[in-house]
Amino acid sequence: MQSLPKGLAEDVAKNLVMVARLIDEDPEGAYGYSRVALRLASRVAAVREAAGFAAYANQKYSEALAEFRAARRMTGNVDLWPVMADCERGLGRPEKAMEMAGAPEVHKLDKAGQVEMRLVAAGARRDMGQIDAAIVTLQSPELASNSVQPWTARLRYAYADALLAAGREDEAREWFAKAVESDKDGSTDASDRLAEMDGVEFVDALDEETLDESADGPEIEAVEAAATLDAPAPEPVVNDAADRDAPDDKGDLDDLDD
Repeated sequence: MQSLPKGLAEDVAKNLVMVARLIDEDPEGAYGYSRVALRLASRVAAVREAAGFAAYANQKYSEALAEFRAARRMTGNVDLWPVMADCERGLGRPEKAMEMAGAPEVHKLDKAGQVEMRLVAAGARRDMGQIDAAIVTLQSPELASNSVQPWTARLRYAYADALLAAGREDEAREWFAKAVESDKDGSTDASDRLAEMDGVEFVDALDEETLDESADGPEIEAVEAAATLDAPAPEPVVNDAADRDAPDDKGDLDDLDD
């Protein structure tokens, strides 16, 4: 953004910061900020990339793909290749995603990018109903490695999920457990999936307190009712004006309700 005037560059930067801050918890809000940045500086590659990720987070895959392609044309960088392929999946074109997985650009990706491309390719295989092929696609040195990298949890999770889809439940459970071990920041729901396979049900503590209060309710009401029965009946209050105005039959009550 060095080519922008100082004031404009600051405005664009503020919007990009908000995109990064909101994209996980409030994708729609992030998308709104990305559109503002795009109106201000559509010729800046970082803006096009941020707009692409905001659209992607909102499942606007056609728009995201267009923004990623624009950013790539501006920079010549191949880092966006895997997410572009995943956009093709989102658009219902898994064959195109598989074609991209075999393109020369993949060899230019760093290790993280290559793992991401493998995940996308496996997803495309599953989209086409090729579960066994998806499992084979995920089998790699990165999957077999005992070292924990930023992509490890997601790779193990995808492998476990594919095994489960293939009916290989024992193996799936083993790999969900491995995903839990490596998922330090909770990037997957592997622990929930593992618990589900083990038949474990979680009960919210707040719900338990609510149930306890509900269970005590009838007893409290019964005590209060008994106390009311033992108490002497109150003396009637006579109010001549009220008696004159009060309805003397059901019909009058219905008229008042109207």
